[in-house]
Amino acid sequence: MSDDIQAYLKNHVFGQPQLKPDEKRSFLGNFRERVALALTIKQLRTAKAESLVRDVLARYPGMRIYINGRMGKTLINRYLKVAVAMDYPFTILAQNGLRVDKPLTDQDFGLVIAGSQKITRPVVL
Repeated sequence: MSDDIQAYLKNHVFGQPQLKPDEKRSFLGNFRERVALALTIKQLRTAKAESLVRDVLARYPGMRIYINGRMGKTLINRYLKVAVAMDYPFTILAQNGLRVDKPLTDQDFGLVIAGSQKITRPVVL
């Protein structure tokens, strides 16, 4: 009985324990094995990134695009237009107010294409 009370108090004081929180944070809320493509902000600025995103979206229907809402509006708008043009579901994540608050760098992921199931052949750059 006292163990149940201790568990109840821990869950309500510290929150529900999460599986791999750092991995989920870096992949914009997704587990690595469910990601088909993950591009850093630096990679999104390259000329071939948009065509690569279009190819992966065509190859993996039924997934979702996760866009980092903390990056520049120009990049957000570019990939938002791609999602809308291809009629692909998307989510823009700002991730402000998390317990871990660090400045955004070019090495952070800016765009992740992921689904709810494990991906057997993710795109490797």
